[in-house]
Amino acid sequence: MQLLLKILFFTIPLILTQTILLGKDRISEMPNLIILLADDLGYGELGCQGNNDIPTPNIDGIAKKGVRFTQGYVTAPNCSPSRAGLITGKYGTRFGHEFNPTGAKNEQPGYGLPLSEKTLAGSLSMAGYVNGLIGKWHLGGTAAYHPFRRGFDEFFGFTHEGHYFLPEPWEGTTTWLRRKVLPGGGKGVRSFGKVIYSTHLGNEPDYDANNPIVRGSQPVHEAEYFTDAITRESVDFIDRHADKPFFLLVSYNAVHSPLQATDKYMKKFKHIKDIQRRIFAAMLSNLDDSVGDILKKLEKENLEKDTLVFFLSDNGGPTKELTSSNLPLRGGKGQMYEGGIRVPFLFQWPGKVPAGTAFDRPVLSTDIFATIHAAAGAPRPKGKYIESYDLLPYLTGKYKEDPHEWLYWRQGHEAAFRVGNMKILRQSPPKWELYDLAKDPSETMDLSKELPDQFEFLLEGWKKIDGHMVEPLFK
Repeated sequence: MQLLLKILFFTIPLILTQTILLGKDRISEMPNLIILLADDLGYGELGCQGNNDIPTPNIDGIAKKGVRFTQGYVTAPNCSPSRAGLITGKYGTRFGHEFNPTGAKNEQPGYGLPLSEKTLAGSLSMAGYVNGLIGKWHLGGTAAYHPFRRGFDEFFGFTHEGHYFLPEPWEGTTTWLRRKVLPGGGKGVRSFGKVIYSTHLGNEPDYDANNPIVRGSQPVHEAEYFTDAITRESVDFIDRHADKPFFLLVSYNAVHSPLQATDKYMKKFKHIKDIQRRIFAAMLSNLDDSVGDILKKLEKENLEKDTLVFFLSDNGGPTKELTSSNLPLRGGKGQMYEGGIRVPFLFQWPGKVPAGTAFDRPVLSTDIFATIHAAAGAPRPKGKYIESYDLLPYLTGKYKEDPHEWLYWRQGHEAAFRVGNMKILRQSPPKWELYDLAKDPSETMDLSKELPDQFEFLLEGWKKIDGHMVEPLFK
């Protein structure tokens, strides 16, 4: 009882002081902020991106009400360093977050977003926002890196790279496994009725090891299919904070492996004969309905015009693993070809950005950082380097030039650099290639021999920028 009184004694004056300092007029002008972050969703998998096989009307609706960035990039071709760029507004190579920790590495000291880095949530907290993270974190699995210590007020989700969508054992499930997994070397379908599970490649890690679903910092038992649980928690967050400025990062683990889908959505796509593709379609359709429920909640609370919404994927799709298509782009997750780093990228803010438009010049996920700070009227963290630009003046036509003079990537020996429409990249084996993305977005014609001056210009540019980066803190 004494502890409760102490908490009330200190927190109530703090809330009142914050309200007085900000002022009612200032608070009323602060838009709500939502980032909907899909996991491993390929460039070509949305209806608005050209996919006619899997309807995604709710996600497509963001493009109809706002802007579709046809050349939207992320800072890395896989989950953790990409998320580090999104939440800091900087390339992860600026501060050593270059690689993607998986499995037990998430629990090792020093594996996570460096504590020296200021986060988007931290800035917004100081500006008077209440901040929620729902879903996947993957920026450090130990206590030092907990979302509560990075500016978030609420957290429901898990801290590693992935999670099963239902708890084991999968009783009452339909289970399809690769040949090598089933007894006697055969493959087939085990039918129990509610959920499909596929290992596909036969090498799924134990995602749930030391990786519980938590509310705050306390493990909870979650019986709902996890995409549906994320929907439930997101709608509840909006419901509880509809009367104040909020920032909500909805960080899905769909459509990341393991491939698991509910029977309801499997029946919807029963016409798809390839079982792997059918599971993926079911997962994506479930994700789309989740986005729809969150957007409908904004409408119900009369918050749609007061809420800025971004939708993007953290990296390109791993096609062999998920069937997640990046067409017409080459390559996928883990690669510096366009399919690994160019992603579905949408933005709506009714009345503030033109509806139903396409922005055809390169933008970067770091730009969300600056755009949100500008929209919220929040001061940006001070720093030497700028690779995050407020997109609003470009979308409204105030600025005519490209937001970025150049775009840079590095992950070990893999690297890339883009200036204008020209891009060099170094994949495996470590050989540099040159492409004209305006004429050849699928990167089929290496021009490094035909355009040696252009090639050397970009290579020198990459080396100059790379000289300002730091060594990785972990691998």
